[in-house]
This record gives sequence, C-alpha cells and structure tokens, in this order.
Amino acid sequence: MSRTPFACAGILVAACSVNLSAAVELDPKLAEYTKVAGVSGNINSIGSDTLNNLMTLWAEGFAEYYPNVNIQIEGKGSTTAPPALIEGTSQLGPMSRAMSSKEIDAFEKKYGYKPTGIKVAIDALAVFVHKDNPVKGLGLDQVDAIFSKTRKRGFASDITDWGVVAGEWQGKAVSLYGRNSASGTYGFFKEHTLKKGDYKPTVKEQPGSSAVVQGVASDLNGIGYSGIGYVTSGVKALPLGEKADALVEPTYENCLSNKYPLGRFLFVYVNKKPNEPMPTLVHEFVRYIESKQGQEIVVKDGYFPLKAEMTLTGGGK
Repeated sequence: MSRTPFACAGILVAACSVNLSAAVELDPKLAEYTKVAGVSGNINSIGSDTLNNLMTLWAEGFAEYYPNVNIQIEGKGSTTAPPALIEGTSQLGPMSRAMSSKEIDAFEKKYGYKPTGIKVAIDALAVFVHKDNPVKGLGLDQVDAIFSKTRKRGFASDITDWGVVAGEWQGKAVSLYGRNSASGTYGFFKEHTLKKGDYKPTVKEQPGSSAVVQGVASDLNGIGYSGIGYVTSGVKALPLGEKADALVEPTYENCLSNKYPLGRFLFVYVNKKPNEPMPTLVHEFVRYIESKQGQEIVVKDGYFPLKAEMTLTGGGK
C-alpha cells in the first residue's frame, strides 16, 4: 500500500477480529449510501479469494437497496481477475494486490486504455501461528528463513525448528501453510516478505485463505499467512518487523502509519472507458462499497476501513 501516513479520526466501531479487538474508527467523512432509481441487472465478480467474504457481504447489503439486482461471485485467486475483465466474463475484478504491469498491458492491448483500480479496504497481511505457540513475534528475515529456500533477507540459516525463534520449543519441526500461485496473497507475500525469493517445496499450498488458517489452527507446529480478516480463536497473528527487535502489531493504526510492514490495500478493478461514467449498476455497487455502510461491513468482516480521501469521491456523493 501507499507509504503516505494517514491520521485516524472518526466514529468508533468494534472490530471483530479475535485477538486484535481494539476499536476501529470509521472516518466521519465517508458518505452515507442513498438509493437511486434505475438500478437493475446482473453483474459478475471473478477474482480474489481473500475478498470472497467481503464481496458476498457487500452483495447482500446492496441487495437490501436493490432486491432485483443479481451479483454472481467467484473467488479462486487474484490472478483470475484480469483475464475475466479482459474477456468480459466479469465486470468486477477483486484483487488482494495491485495489478501487475504485464496484466495492465494485456488489458490495454485489448481495449486501448488501462483498467481502473478501486481501493475497497485495508488489510494487514498476517503471519499466523497456533494459539499455543510461545513465539512472541518475528522479524521478516526470520519469516523469510522459515518460508523461503533462497533467504534473500540474509538470515544466517534456514529455520526448520521452532527452537530457533522460540527456545522452549526446541525440537519441534516448523509446519508451513500457504496459498497457491493463483493467489494475490501468495504473490504479495513472495514480493514483500521473501523479496521475490522462492518458496520452500514443503509449504502446504491451500486453495483459500480460510484453509490456511484452519490448517494452522489444527497443527500445533503450524505457521501460515493470510489476510487479517480470516483470524480465528485457534490462531494468533504475530507482531512483525524488519528485524525481531522492532516488532509491530498488525493493527489498523499501524497499517495507516505504515509501521506494520505487510499492510496493503485490497482492490476491485473495473473496465471503465476514459472520460465516460461506469455502467450504472457497477458505479452504484462501487459507491456502496466505499460508503459508510460498505465500510462498516469491512470492519465487521475483520478488515480495516478506508479513510474518505482514499475513496474515488473523497467522501463525496
């Protein structure tokens, strides 16, 4: 996400994440969503698994205003979003990472203009361990040495035993959980944590974010990465830092201030012609997502809400 710090102010909303229960503030400048006439039809959403729950909840909330609108949602990974937008099989492309230059070029080759990326929420990409794991936190160099065989962050040795980072667990083998290569979270973690290094072949690749967290929760020696919205009572999200002596909790405030090293925006991409409005149904759904009502859903699902200045309208209508 952007490295510009943002100030926190607004209405207190209780966060639902299990072990990060501090109140989250909704920006009072976020616009209230109001119903408009002439909204009907069908739209398809194809893309990120990380955003699957949010897209479903947003679609349900939107249907309260427009019961005749049908939104079909498929979440198999962020890499499925650009081809679907290019082929026209979807109108919404949720992604847990920014679209790559190669993906943007492919879209532009087809349409003659770039896709429009819309920020819809903030996520702390979390490293989860079993709730009974004694480790207090990890430096990214240690996380790299745990997940990567290339260790581009320069940690002295490969980490396969929990005793290296949690001495009382000497002799307990580290058990790795991650996503498959179709996932934007897989790509984001690879780029920002492993410095584009290679994953170890021992990572148990899971088809979705929920499966990663479930795997860690059922494996005492487990460790995995996923969006903060998937936290459960069976796991804990570790404080992280560039090094183990400067750890930061994965909180909203720490994402806004860029202190947490794996903060990121979540996006929805659309096909919008330059100097022309979005199709009415798509525009209204995006406006709903970025409204106060839409961002309340973000908080309820365990992610972090946008500030008004991050939205398309800057908090206006």
